[in-house]
Amino acid sequence: MARSNIFQGVRTTAVHAGEIPDPVTGASAPDITMSSTFVVDEPAGFSAHELTADAPFLYGRWGNPTVQKLETKLAALEGTDGCVCFASGMAAASAIFFSILSAGDHVVMSDITYAGVAELARDTLPRFGIAVSLVDMSDLAAVAAAIRPETKLVHCETPANPICRLCDLKAIADLAHAAGAKVSVDSTFASPIATRPAGLGIDYVMHSLTKYIGGHGDALGGAVLGSFDDMQLLKAEAAIHYGGIISPFNAWLIMRGAATLPIRMRAHQESALAVAKYLEDHPKVRKVIYPGLESHPQAELAQRQMENYSSMMAFQVADGEALAALMMDELQIIHYAVSLGHHRSLIFWMPTDDLMKTSFRLEGRQLESYRAFAGDGIFRLSVGLEDAEDLISDLDRVLAKV
Repeated sequence: MARSNIFQGVRTTAVHAGEIPDPVTGASAPDITMSSTFVVDEPAGFSAHELTADAPFLYGRWGNPTVQKLETKLAALEGTDGCVCFASGMAAASAIFFSILSAGDHVVMSDITYAGVAELARDTLPRFGIAVSLVDMSDLAAVAAAIRPETKLVHCETPANPICRLCDLKAIADLAHAAGAKVSVDSTFASPIATRPAGLGIDYVMHSLTKYIGGHGDALGGAVLGSFDDMQLLKAEAAIHYGGIISPFNAWLIMRGAATLPIRMRAHQESALAVAKYLEDHPKVRKVIYPGLESHPQAELAQRQMENYSSMMAFQVADGEALAALMMDELQIIHYAVSLGHHRSLIFWMPTDDLMKTSFRLEGRQLESYRAFAGDGIFRLSVGLEDAEDLISDLDRVLAKV
C-alpha cells in the first residue's frame, strides 16, 4: 500500500511514522520479526510475479513486518509514496542501475561518487553492454551535452563524496525528463533532513542507511525511495530476484536511529559549522569545503537546496600523509576510520593520486575540477555529536605538530 504521512512536524514523523503500539501486547516500542517464513490462511502464489502491494507476508525475502515499518518511516521522512530497503547502500545503488538499465542503454553519471558506485560504473556496467558517460554534475551544460537518445538514467550525488561538491537537482531533473530519462540521486551526505530530492523532481532517492539515518555505526543498510509504482517494480526486480535484502534486526536498529535523525542532524550541523570555521582560520589549513560556509564554491546553491548543511567536510593541509600518521596515533576523540554520519566523529586521509588510480580515473578538465576542491589530497571529516570545543581541541593538538 502507498505510504502517507499524517504528521505535520518532521520530529514527530521521525518518531511515529510506521509505528503503532503492538495490538497484542501493547508494547510501545516496535518489535523485531525474525521469521523467514509466514503461515497463511488462504491460497497464495509461489512467484514474485504474483506479489501485490496488499499481499500478506509469505517469505522473508518478499517482505517482513519490521522492514516494512522502516520503509514506511523513511518514505514519510522523504515525502515519497514508496520505499524499498536493502542490505547496504551499494545494494540499493545496484538495484537502481540493474533494474533500470539493460544492454544498449546509456547512463549519465556524476564523475565523483561514492567509491563503490564509481568503480561499478567504470568496471561493471560496461561489461553488461551499458554505456556510461561520467560528467561533472555541477556543470549543467556538460550534463545536457552528455544526454543521448538512448539515455535511460541520469545519476547524481549531492553533496558528492568525498569533496562535498553540489549539483542542482531540479535543473538536472528537468534536463533528464525532457529527454525521457529517469533521475536518481545518492542523498546519503544530505539525509532527508537536509534535502528532499523527490520534491525537486528526482525519481529515485538513494541512501546508505549505515550513515546518518542509522546514525550509530552498528548496522549496514540501504534504501531507495520514490513513487509507489516505481518502488513496486524495484522490489519485484531487485529485492526479490537479486536478493540483497536488509535483515530485520538491522532494520530495527536503523529504525531506532531514524527516530532521532532530526535532532541529531541539527546537532551535527551546529558542531560541524564551528569546526569548519576553526579549520578555515587555522594557519596550517589551506582550504575547507563545507556547504555551510560562505566560502563554499556553491554557497548559493547550498542555501537554496539544503535545509541543513549536514556534518561532512573536506580540508587540505600542506602534508596530508604526515598529518594522517599523527592522527592515527594521537587523536583522542575523533576516530581515524572510514564511514560517516555516526554519533562519533570520523576522519580519513584521501590522497588525490590514489583515488585517480583506483576509483575516479579522471583526466583533463574533470581532473582539474576535482583538484580545485581537493588539491593533492583531502581529509574527509564527519563531525559527530561530541562538543565542538572538544573536537577542536583534539584537532588543534595534532595540527600543532605538523
